[in-house]
This record gives sequence, structure tokens and C-alpha cells, in this order.
Amino acid sequence: MGKDTENVDEAPQAEVVSWHALTVEETIVKLRADPDLCTKGLSTEQALQRLEQYGYNKMSEAEKETIWQKIWAQIANVLVLILVIVAVVSAARAIVEQTVITEPNSTTILTSWVQVGLITTVITVNTFIGIIQEGSAEAAAEALRNMLSADARVIRDGKEQMVDALTVVPGDVIILTLGDRCPADMRVIESTNLANQEAALTGEAVPIDKTIGSIEIPEGLNPEQIPLGDRHNMTFSATLVAQGGGVGIAIATGDETQIGTINKLVSQVEKKKTNVLEQIDQVSKLLAVLIGVATLITFFIAMFAAKQDPFSAVSTALVCCVAMIPEGLEAIVTLTYAWATTNMAKSNAIIRALPAVETLGSVTVICSDKTGTLTQNVMSLTAFVTSNAHYKFDLNSTERAPTNFVREDAYLSERAQHQMKRSISSVIKDGANSGEKRKGRMESSNHYSIDTSLHPVEIEGEEDAIAATTVLSVGPFAEGASPDSAFVMNALNAGVLCSKCLLGDDGGREGEIGNPTELSILRAAYFSGISITDLKKETPIVAEVPFSSEYKFMATVHDTGDADNYTCFVKGAPDRMVKLCSTQAKGGIIDDLETCDTNYWIEKIAILSSHGLRVLALCRASVPKSSVEKGENLGPEFVNGRPGEKWLTIVGLCAIMDPPRPECVDAIKEAKGAGIRVAMITGDHKDTATAIGHMLGIVDEKYSSAITGPELDEMSDEEMKKAVMVYNVFARASPQNKIRIVKALQAEGQICSMTGDGVNDAPALKAADMGVAMGLEGTDVAREASEMILADDNFATIVTAVKEGRTVWDNLRKVLFINTPINNAQGMSVLFGLALGLRESPLSPIQVLYSNLICAITLGFVAAIEPAEDGIMALPPRRIGKRLIGRYLLLRILLGTFVLTCLVVASAFWLKSYNENGYLYSTLDDRDVNNPLNIKGDKYFIEDAWDELEKFRSETGTDPFENAEEFWALYPNTVTSFPDMPYSLEHIRSCSFNVLNFGAISITLSARFTYLSSIHPRVFKGNPYCWWSCLVVTVLQLIIMYVPGLNTVVFQMTGMDGTMWGITILFMVIVFLVMEVEKGVRCHLKFRGEDTDDRNYGVFDNPTEAMQSSDGALLPKGASNLNLVSLDK
Repeated sequence: MGKDTENVDEAPQAEVVSWHALTVEETIVKLRADPDLCTKGLSTEQALQRLEQYGYNKMSEAEKETIWQKIWAQIANVLVLILVIVAVVSAARAIVEQTVITEPNSTTILTSWVQVGLITTVITVNTFIGIIQEGSAEAAAEALRNMLSADARVIRDGKEQMVDALTVVPGDVIILTLGDRCPADMRVIESTNLANQEAALTGEAVPIDKTIGSIEIPEGLNPEQIPLGDRHNMTFSATLVAQGGGVGIAIATGDETQIGTINKLVSQVEKKKTNVLEQIDQVSKLLAVLIGVATLITFFIAMFAAKQDPFSAVSTALVCCVAMIPEGLEAIVTLTYAWATTNMAKSNAIIRALPAVETLGSVTVICSDKTGTLTQNVMSLTAFVTSNAHYKFDLNSTERAPTNFVREDAYLSERAQHQMKRSISSVIKDGANSGEKRKGRMESSNHYSIDTSLHPVEIEGEEDAIAATTVLSVGPFAEGASPDSAFVMNALNAGVLCSKCLLGDDGGREGEIGNPTELSILRAAYFSGISITDLKKETPIVAEVPFSSEYKFMATVHDTGDADNYTCFVKGAPDRMVKLCSTQAKGGIIDDLETCDTNYWIEKIAILSSHGLRVLALCRASVPKSSVEKGENLGPEFVNGRPGEKWLTIVGLCAIMDPPRPECVDAIKEAKGAGIRVAMITGDHKDTATAIGHMLGIVDEKYSSAITGPELDEMSDEEMKKAVMVYNVFARASPQNKIRIVKALQAEGQICSMTGDGVNDAPALKAADMGVAMGLEGTDVAREASEMILADDNFATIVTAVKEGRTVWDNLRKVLFINTPINNAQGMSVLFGLALGLRESPLSPIQVLYSNLICAITLGFVAAIEPAEDGIMALPPRRIGKRLIGRYLLLRILLGTFVLTCLVVASAFWLKSYNENGYLYSTLDDRDVNNPLNIKGDKYFIEDAWDELEKFRSETGTDPFENAEEFWALYPNTVTSFPDMPYSLEHIRSCSFNVLNFGAISITLSARFTYLSSIHPRVFKGNPYCWWSCLVVTVLQLIIMYVPGLNTVVFQMTGMDGTMWGITILFMVIVFLVMEVEKGVRCHLKFRGEDTDDRNYGVFDNPTEAMQSSDGALLPKGASNLNLVSLDK
């Protein structure tokens, strides 16, 4: 049930040029430009010619629907056509009554026009709601266009000049400076420390340094397989210059740029109708046939059995027709979605397209980003390792106390299971401390990374390292105890003092400045009760060795109050620090030193790395005051160039990570209990991803390991399909990998939700069944291409939304269970009432329209907003191809229809039985053939009584049949006797109308709980709107029944007496009890193992949807232009 898009035929593909693989000279030749292009640029004439050839540098816009097209899309269905026909017939009847009939009936005229007005209102409101809620991709395309540059500095005719960015053409030489937005995709030909911020396009958070030379293509790879982030001799349209400046040659403009290709995808017209609305369309067609048959039968019965004139027979048939049309159904479905979106918005899930709520309920896989979504996006110190102890830090504590550290030696004491038998260098290479460069970067993303190639002896001596590992011993603090403030301060001094970072407000991210890894140590010190400001004042800095990625450490010299010596604090990559240490602080006590156990520390580094943790070593040493000048800028040789080499004391190792959000652990557990698989996609290292996956519960016995993006790149389609069903963690994955993962999951019959935040995530978000964009860190383009936005970037919010989506499905079934019997009973009451002998319909047209609307809006709304029932997240996701109406729901609807119809018709005949000879007449229509005045016979009719009857009416203002004795006293010789008829047609319509609507209340109260009994105090709880709705229906019933004029003229009924109220209340109770008995029977069947929830496939379902899969490549149309990995190996 993914989203369909109207794809246009693909244009013939132009030659694909891998510009990044070309030299500058080859680029100029390929552009058919002059050899001196770099210095002179294009001539004005050449620029005009190319502008004519390539067009303006702008992205094409999708054709927008006109308002008339949108209106037609809403009203072009068979049920609306039937309503229009009814409205036309009603208008015709009013016109004929007013202009053709000699003595027109004002009541007939008024009710006909009211009926026309109500139908018009229904159609207008439904159309308006549909148009307002209609989602489109126009905003997404507009967000992309807003990212483009307004002007550009180019070289033309040998001179620099500013031109409108619209006129930039391939071959233009463009000058870039700090802060510029690139006007086109460009091949860099000059770079002065140029770096571009391309996070939105490539997913890389830091600016990408730009070079000039061609990119060397590894053997066996197609140049187009090089990811965008690795094409560091290219700049891309709409990206910002974050550093330095440079010059480039435009090689693509407009729709041919990388961002232009994305625009093509997000500009496709998207059909937002999903399963429920499609089902409503299908049901509408079936309903139209049934309504047509029922209407014809009603017409013939009215014409030949009830002896009505043709016009009246048509009107009666149309009453049956209108009764069975669910005018309010589409509105209440939309209202159900709208209520759900409001609830989700309160939980930070913003739904952009209402039908997407339904999709949430059938999601089987949630693919989530790691950083900020599953984790807190705050680098935090999780453990401090000394020479004989492990101290675990409470990451979620908000109190500032040393008790946040607790000695727990078992914590992180062994390698992660998947790294047990691997070499130390391999463990470190896979982990967060790897020195491996990330795509498009000149250095590792971890500034304190370990370069295994520099230390072959120490790193590869893992056998000796493991054998010689120091056994953890007692002291200085017992297992389970917390260290004191002095210990924590001395342990973390090197991390706090040897840093220029500034901590954010109250230890948080807001206002912080500096490297996140370094800030984690400051944050741990802050939450351990250490005053960082006071510490720095009390221990002033004397000199420093600034950090460099070349030697990967930082050192500062401080005056600690010693008369002869300064203290040097060093913080750096652990492998380099261990090499420089001769001693270690025993148990972290800085005054108790012992010989450094190098192998112990190397194994600890490997253990921590295997758990995906970044590791920093904190060291210290004393230096004579005479050896350092205050304010001196020291070089790295101050630390690593001393004659004795090993001179530092290692205090401990800091284990640092971006910790999981606590609420996500519970959310993932809930998702798994609901049969929903959670997959994590991250650009981080494999071990880091695996460790986080273990903590979150994503990695388990079934999905025990991770796979990397490069490994996915090498897979064929079939291999990819198998991989996405085996792995839950995708590490080192580029945003381009996401779309393959989505398509592979869908090919395996999964309903996939995908999160994303960058521009290049937009195609994957659109390809997913449920695209989820980040609200805090995401781009406008990603948000506009998604169906849901996380205002808090929190995975737990997705699970909350899934629960709401399931609730919506359940509530829609309840809406159908309430509304459908009401609609059916109205029509069937008219049909069977006439078939069983009534001369007129027991319900008037206005009553029918009123019930349809009021019951849908009030009682239907009760079901629409019903809170989730217990256990909804213990059920598996809804199966693909399931329909709202299954066998048991259909049986419940039929039972409700049968009971309501029987009781409505029974109420009419019950009242009619009180009348002599069963006569029934209308007090509002003198031409009624059942009126005693028109009944031929000696007993009841005297032809000469017409004048007397009318005179009595005018003089007394009362009906002679209701005041027979007074009439006989005035005119004793006119009428010999009157039939005893206490109840007129208007009385019967009152009683039938109330039996119908109060019976609907009974169905509503019973339907609130699928299995639990409503004969329980719970019926008064949980949904306060239930009783407000019942009150509204009751009050409105009383108003329209007893307000003069409104009751007789508009609704064609009159007030009720005690007998009629007794019938209404009795039948209301009967309806309620019957539905409760049905619920009990269903509970018994469920206990016996029957599928009473309609979860298995039935005759109404389409199981073939579950078997549909993509036979083509796992890429959407146009994706090749995104430089995604080719699948045709």
C-alpha cells in the first residue's frame, strides 16, 4: 500500500559524463569550450548560444491542478451523482407543486427545497474538506527552488561580472567565495582552502574539502559508483561555501544538477488515496448497485401496493435511496484522520497527509537513523577505566554529584561477542576509534582516532596483551560504591583543564562550543559536582601544545601550587598516549604510581572499541618550572620528543559515546511486541552501530550482526533482498543506500517506514510507504517529501504514531459498524414498511437526511475518537491486502441493520394498531387518500360536509377529527361518526424516527468496546465525548420534535405521548442487549480460536497484494542521476 506516482515516459537518456574522473583539460574538451576557458571564460555570444541550447538554470515545476480539477476529483463518484439526482428530483417536485398543482401544498414545497439545500450542503462540505486536506508535492519542489542561488560571479569575455543565476550555462567559469551558494554543479579548477557544506545533499555533517585533481577510480568500479561525498573536486548546486574560496566550471544546470534530479522525483504528482479511501470508492460502487435495486423495488411497491401517484412514488423511492447513501461517511473518515493527527501532533508527530495515518497501522519495518533519533545526539562519557577498576557513569542523571560514578568492574570488561576472536587492530579498525577516513573528508571524523599502522608491535601483540592483562583488584573504592569528589576531580583534571571547549547552559548542548568528544568529559565533570570555572581559576594555564590531527593529542601546562614544578596534562589518542607512559596511577590515585602495564591498556582500548566507544587517554606529569615559559607556545616535541620518550603517567581511559535515548529502549520493545521490526541505518562505524543496537534491543539472536554500506554496494538485487531481511543494523551507510534498502524491503512484501533529514533523503522518503523527516535537524526538502515529521527527532514518537495508526483502523471499523446499520435501517425501513402494508414511508426525506448527518457527525465521531483499547500493540501489523470490512464485521453490520429495521417498522405498526381498522392518515395533507375526509363510505363520509368541516377548522382552529364531540354539537346532521384514530402518520414518523436514532445510540455504546461488555462502569469512562454526543442527539431530538413549525412543517412529525416514549425506550434497550449478546458470542468464538478480528484473509480481501514484488532494479525511475550504486553488475 505504498504511494502511487504518475510517472511520465522517460526521455532518451543523454550521455552520462563522470566529470569528477576527468582532468580540468578533459573537462574543457568535453564541454566543447576554448582551451583558454579558465582565464577568459565564455564569450557573451557563446553564453547566449548555450542558454538557448540548455535553457534557463532553473528547475522545472510540476503542472498544478486547477481549482475546478480539484473539485471534479472530489465529486466524480457515483454516490454524489445519486445525491445530485435526488436533489434535482426534489427541486422538480417543488417547482411542479408550486406552478402546476391548483392547490399547492406548502409543506411539500418547503420540505423539497430543504432537502435540496441539505444535499447541496453535504456535497459542498465533503468537497471542501477533501480539497483542504489534499496533500501535494508542490511545497517540496518549492522548497528546493528556494535553495537555489539568486546570482553568480562569472568570468565572461575575460572579465569578472555578476549575472543572474538563471543565465548560468554549462561552461561558465564561476568564482566562489565564503558564504556563496553554488549556482550550478561545478568541476573545481582552483581551490584556496575551499570547503563546502553539503550535509543536506550528501549526509556529511562537516564541510567537505575541495581539491583540483581528477578522482582516481578503484579498479573494477564504474566512475558513477563513486558517492557524491567522495567527489571532492566537484561542488553542487545549492550547497554553501563554508570555508575559503575557489573557481569552478559549470558542468550541469537546472534539472540536470544533482538537486534538479531530486526535484524531478519530488515534483511527481502524488496520489494520496490509500487503502481506506480506495475501499470506500469500491464500496460506493457496490452500494450504488444495491441502492439502485432497493430504490426500484421501493418505487414499484409505492406505486402498485401503496397506490401512490407516480410523483409521490418517485419521492418515496428517493427517500429510500437517500437513506442508504452514507453522506457523512467520507467526512467522518476525514474527521477520524484529523483527530488522530491532532493527537499525534501533541506527541510531536506531525502528519502532513491524512491518509498516511492509516499506513502507520500496517507498518512492518521502521528504518531509523541513529544519531539524534535513537540516540541523544550528545556525546557523553559512559565509563572511566583506571588501572584496576571500571567506573560507570549515569548518563541520564540531572543531579550534580560524584555518586553519578559507580564502580562496576563487570561493565565493559570483555570484548563484544562479535569481536572476541579478532585481532586488536581489526577490532579498532571496525570501531569508533578507527583512523579510517570517511567519505569526502581529508581526515577521520574522530580527531583522536587510532592509526594502527603506526604501532605494529603494541597493537598486533594481542596475545601477550591479553595474557598480561592486569587483574582488577580491590581499592580505592569497593564494588558498587561511588568515588569522592577529590578522586573524580583528579581523574578528570586532564580532560577538563586540557581543553578550550565551553560547556552549554546547565551542562546541555545549547550554547556549547567545541569538539563533542572533549565536551563529554567536561559534562561528566560538571554532573559530578565539579565547578569547571573555579577549577580553571585555581589551576591557571601556563603554556600549551595545541591539538593537531597529525600527532592527535593536546597538552597544557598548569600551575597547581607546587613551588618547583608545573603539572602537564595531556589528553589524546590512547595508542599514542600509552606509548609515552612510563607509569600509571594505581587505581586512579595520582599520588600512588606503578609501572605502566602497556598490554593491559591496549586490551582495554580494544575492549572499549569493540563496544563502539570512542576512547581518550588522560595523562599527566610534573615538569620543572624552569623548563617552561609562561605563555609559551609549545610544539609537539614537548610531549613526544623527550629523550626518555616514556615520561607520562596514565590516569585512565575515558569511554565516550552518543548514548541511546532511554525512552527508545521501551519504544523498541513495544514495537517488537507489536510485530514491528526496527532497523537502524547510520553512517557511523560498524562496532558503534552494533553496540548501540545491543543497548536498544535492535541486535538480538535473530538479527545478531551488522552490515556496512560498502558491502551493500557490492550486492546484486537478489542478495540485497536477502540482506535486508537478515540484518537490522546498516553501518557506514550513505544516504544513497537508503533508497535501495527501502525498495528491497518493499520487494519482500514489507511495509516500510524510513527516516531522513537531508535533501538526498527525499527520494527514499518518497519511495518508502511512510516517509518520516526530522523536525529539528532536518531540511525543508526532506520535510516536504515526507508524510510525517518528528518535531522532537525522537524514535519513540514513531512508535506512538504507529499505535495511533492502529487505533485509527480499529476506530474506522467502529465507525462503519455504527453508521452503516443506521443508513441501511433507514432505507430498509421505508422499503419493508411499504411492503408490509404502510401507505406512506415511516420516515420523511428530511428525517432521513438529518439522521444521516447527525448520527455520522455525533455518534460516528464518538467511534472516531475512541482511545486505543488495551492490547492493541500486542497484535501483529495489519496484513497487506486486508479490507476494513471482514466476515465478522459484516455479520455485525447485518445484525445491527436487521434489528434496527425490524424495530423501526415494528414501532410504526404498533402505533398503527391503535387506529380503528388500521387507518393511517396525514394531518398535514388534505389530499392524503387515507384521510377520513377522502374515505368513501356511509359510515365516515358525507359529501355535503366539506363546507362545515372547513368552517369548523377556521372558527375553532382545531381539527374536527380530534374534537369530534364539539363538531357534532355544532353540526349534528353532517357526520354520523368518526373513526377512532389517535395516531396519525406524523405520530408514526416521530416514533420511528426516535426508535431509529435512540437505537443508534445503543449501537454506539455497545460498539465502544470490541470484546469488553458495555454493561459495566467502564462505559462511563475513557471517552467523555461519548456522553456529550449522546446528549446532543437527545436534545436535538427533543427540539425538532416539540418546536412548533420545525416539527410539523420541516420534519413532518409531531410530539410524542407516553406510549410512544415507552416504545422508544423499550426498543432502545432491546437493541443494546442484542448487540451485547452478539459481543458475548463473539468472545466465546475468539476463545475457541476463531478469527473474530478479521485478521486472516477472507473473501473481501486481496491477498495477492502481499505477493507483489518489484521485478526491476531496486531503484526508482530517475534514481540513476543521483549517482546511486548501479545494480547491473
